[in-house]
Amino acid sequence: MKNRLKELRARDDFTQADLAQKLDITRQTILAIEKQKYNPSLVLAFKIAKLFNSSIEEIFIYEE
Repeated sequence: MKNRLKELRARDDFTQADLAQKLDITRQTILAIEKQKYNPSLVLAFKIAKLFNSSIEEIFIYEE
């Protein structure tokens, strides 16, 4: 699954550490999501979407 997390993080001038702290997860988790090595749980996806005032579909792009 592709995502726009890095783009949105840069837009809001967050470091990976900043974003991780806001979401109460590790910086390594942010890195793994950005590199598409890890798909977040639904709960985490909702938290990310809420933080960026976006829908989940605007951030995470499902591809078969």
